[in-house]
Amino acid sequence: MIGAKFHAPIKMNDDTQDTPLLQEHRLWQDELWTARVIKNEDDDGWAVAMFKAGESEPALVGPWTMGRDKKNPKPLDGNAFITLVKTASEFVRRSEQQLHAQLHQSVTVNSPKGRVTVRLDIVPDEDNPYALLSASDEAGEPMAEVKVDAGFKLNRQTAQAWVDADCVKPGSGRR
Repeated sequence: MIGAKFHAPIKMNDDTQDTPLLQEHRLWQDELWTARVIKNEDDDGWAVAMFKAGESEPALVGPWTMGRDKKNPKPLDGNAFITLVKTASEFVRRSEQQLHAQLHQSVTVNSPKGRVTVRLDIVPDEDNPYALLSASDEAGEPMAEVKVDAGFKLNRQTAQAWVDADCVKPGSGRR
């Protein structure tokens, strides 16, 4: 029965309860993920696309195995689905971590007032992206904050130059 649909409980692992899945030869779905086997546009093979619930674009697309007839894809099964969910979840988690690291940077430098942590927090607004450059002392007390271009490059040299020129002068305070 190619393309037959059925619902069945499957034990994902010891940490989860039985989750009903939509199971077809080329489509498996749980509450968070959908695995869809698709024709690979680049060649005669097949690919599997992993969609997170509510997303229109796949979180991950990878090659998929040909079936025994060397024409059609191998059907999805429970073990493959579990592996695909783990792989896609890890990929999404790493992508989120990378984005966070790009948008929120910090450098600690020395000043006459002690160690100063300089932070750059980028606000990725589609129309008018910008960043906030801020400094705080060792106790975490704010010393200064300015709005800068989203393309501002924070590194040890730019942080030290800003701290030396601006935010740690006596009476400079928060901007």
